[in-house]
Amino acid sequence: MKITLFDGIHHEKLKPLTFTRPVSDLRVGIETIKEKWNFYASEPVQIRTKDYLKSLFKSNDKEGGIGISASVLPSKDLIEEISELGENQILLKEGNVIAIHPLPPIDENPNEFLKNFKKIESEVDFSQINHPWDIFRLNGEEIKADLKRIKKNKQFIEPSKTNTIIGDEVYIEKGATVECAILNSTAGPIYVAAGAEIMEGSIVRGPLAMLKGSVLKLGAKIYGPTTIGPFSKVGGEVNNSVIQGYSNKGHDGFLGNSVIGEWCNLGADTNNSNLKNNYGTVKAWSYLEQKYVSTDLQFCGLIMGDHSKSGINTMFNTGTVVGVNANVFGGGFPEKFIPSFSWGMEKGSEYNFDKAMEVAEKVCERRNVALTKDHITVLKHVFEETKKSRQSN
Repeated sequence: MKITLFDGIHHEKLKPLTFTRPVSDLRVGIETIKEKWNFYASEPVQIRTKDYLKSLFKSNDKEGGIGISASVLPSKDLIEEISELGENQILLKEGNVIAIHPLPPIDENPNEFLKNFKKIESEVDFSQINHPWDIFRLNGEEIKADLKRIKKNKQFIEPSKTNTIIGDEVYIEKGATVECAILNSTAGPIYVAAGAEIMEGSIVRGPLAMLKGSVLKLGAKIYGPTTIGPFSKVGGEVNNSVIQGYSNKGHDGFLGNSVIGEWCNLGADTNNSNLKNNYGTVKAWSYLEQKYVSTDLQFCGLIMGDHSKSGINTMFNTGTVVGVNANVFGGGFPEKFIPSFSWGMEKGSEYNFDKAMEVAEKVCERRNVALTKDHITVLKHVFEETKKSRQSN
């Protein structure tokens, strides 16, 4: 089955995380959405994304095969249902497009192209990422599903006897380093990839997924469904959060019910609130609706786009959304919506683009990754697109 994952309206719905990547490049559980679909496809999955992202992510703009919303997480039952789609058919779930056969060409008017397609309502249950906070909300079940699928192709080792092991679902790959830690998998599995490290004194309660090159620093406390993406360093207290990759929360401070993009840094003693004092439902900024919307969650912390930073002792309120390449510092609580390329906490303040790129280049060099012209072009697009939000904030 030839599959193309298309962003569609979810490119807007999942900002700020999708300012700098296709929807299918988001990580939830252990793998990215694209990696999950690749497991089921007969040939490599392709993507269709926004024009300005095509320099970094190859996009399939041709007709052919089945188009699937990149916000949808695969399951065996859903794969079987999609594989039964005939020519000129659309699979819907409660009025939302899940799959199209065939995928319309990029230069076709979709309404005109699809007007004679037969609509079929899905009869199976599956998960979908409709909002950034769905990433941490669904993270536990996705860690379990991903691990069940990938573990047969992994080589695991017995944990060192210096560790205290509780439960029987601790999976440490050959090449990982875990010493003098407490690992409790009774509430969910603990997966530590090759090249990852858990330092001494760390206390972990699963589900937890640690990707290649990630580090839990001395005495870290991790609980609830948490994913630490590749080459990220984490210390302090973390609960039910997803760090996409290449980001640091290296010191004490609490991070809970949050999603952090790539190339971010949370300064020492940065904390976020994930519960309102009145225990009410949390509201957060929606890029699609351009207003605060209900998350329908009692616990919701911080959503942060790529390359953003916080100074020491920064305090984020419940449901705070930070854009791309913002530099947050200063006393008190910052606003609950911080536009991309903001500087400090003063409304309307702007991070000089050239200086921001100088910092981004240095940050990438620390991980032996080059900040290419294509990366800079994408960030420049975000800078220009979000200028109005900085001026009005």
